[in-house]
Amino acid sequence: MKNLTLVIGASLNPNRYSNIAIKRLRDKKLPVLALGLKKGKVLDVSIDDEKQDYSNIDTVTLYLNPKRQEEYYNYIIGLKPKRVIFNPGTENMEFVKVLKENNIESEIACTLVLLSTNQY
Repeated sequence: MKNLTLVIGASLNPNRYSNIAIKRLRDKKLPVLALGLKKGKVLDVSIDDEKQDYSNIDTVTLYLNPKRQEEYYNYIIGLKPKRVIFNPGTENMEFVKVLKENNIESEIACTLVLLSTNQY
């Protein structure tokens, strides 16, 4: 799948930014996978509650605070995404450095803003 996005920190709560991001990505007809604490669905996107061996991930968009990201470092690197987006509140310079060392681009930005300005 082209431009496949993995949302990490996905929530079933419609007021959470990760939930809104899934909806906006799907509005733009972009393929989405989601990983969160609870299984469920947002539109046609199933949220997995365990790390999966996904392939062909273009973008990982993070909705986890820096402390919670630590357990995902190796997992995300293993997925070999082209880029990782650090949404507001998820900025983590340590992880940015690790990503760079693994030739993975990172962007400190807001997925919702990138989508609304056609920069995604």
